[in-house]
Amino acid sequence: MFNGLLIEKDDQGYRAEVKAIDESLLPEGDVSVKVLYSTVNYKDALAITGKGPVVRQFPMIPGIDLVGVVEQSDSDKFTQGDHVLLNGFGVGEVHCGGLATKARLKSEWLIPLPAAFTPRQAMSIGTAGYTAMLSVIALEKNGVTPDKGEVLVTGANGGVGSFAIAILAKLGYKVVASTGRVDQSAYLEKLGATEVIDRHTLSEPGRPLARERWAGAIDSVGSHTLANICASTQYGGTVAACGLAQGMDFPSSVMPFILRGVTLAGIDSVMRPLEDRLEAWQRLAEIIEPEMFDDISKEISLDEVINTADDLIAGKVRGRVVVKLAK
Repeated sequence: MFNGLLIEKDDQGYRAEVKAIDESLLPEGDVSVKVLYSTVNYKDALAITGKGPVVRQFPMIPGIDLVGVVEQSDSDKFTQGDHVLLNGFGVGEVHCGGLATKARLKSEWLIPLPAAFTPRQAMSIGTAGYTAMLSVIALEKNGVTPDKGEVLVTGANGGVGSFAIAILAKLGYKVVASTGRVDQSAYLEKLGATEVIDRHTLSEPGRPLARERWAGAIDSVGSHTLANICASTQYGGTVAACGLAQGMDFPSSVMPFILRGVTLAGIDSVMRPLEDRLEAWQRLAEIIEPEMFDDISKEISLDEVINTADDLIAGKVRGRVVVKLAK
């Protein structure tokens, strides 16, 4: 038996509970891991609260991120005692995830914990920071350099937004942060934002083309916000779309793409190839400074996860939430 958060759905309804779990519940995998830390992401919160159709198999241990120590391995890639890191691959959705003290995983999903980070620091970054880094790389590869102009980051108080601001600012970009919590402007400016705007300036239906402003953008919101960003992106600019907090619809037109040559780059972090993951984590190791972790993340216990998930859905959580699992 091991301790974990279990989501069940049956005749009694949909529920999440911290409880002792039998190891027989763990799915097939060639690596068993003692989980040291996990996280609570927006997707995890949707799964735990049942607010979104994230979990596709029950019962399920949520948690799309984890870092831990290999306890047993049938793979030649890892041996007992190795520290490993996982983001995505359907873990916490169709394969039991990281919000438990034990996990059984496929070795091809794992990467070694980067030497630059402690286990806790790696989870402070987690899928959110890794997704932010993938988004920044997409802007770079499409020619969005610091001299081109302002870069917009939406959902700025969230995990992806917080890390996107910090990374872009460290790389020399002029960052504008869009948020529904403008009272948190001091936090965003400390991360590196040069201006903070209210999200409502972007979240309502807008015109197919607007005044050009953004050299690039990282958007975790979707819907009308993403449409308005594309409409106001400069000629040749790039928008990295990595979330759908406002909605999964995209009420736009082809005009920004045809008349201004705007690129809309979709950012998938779940099934990303190994080489992209290694590149992103290497870049994070080069860019992230230790003090960023104190600003962006907080630590909780497994018993606090369910209430934290409710707060996250309600927009009350700032930055990253790290869950300590090992004693």
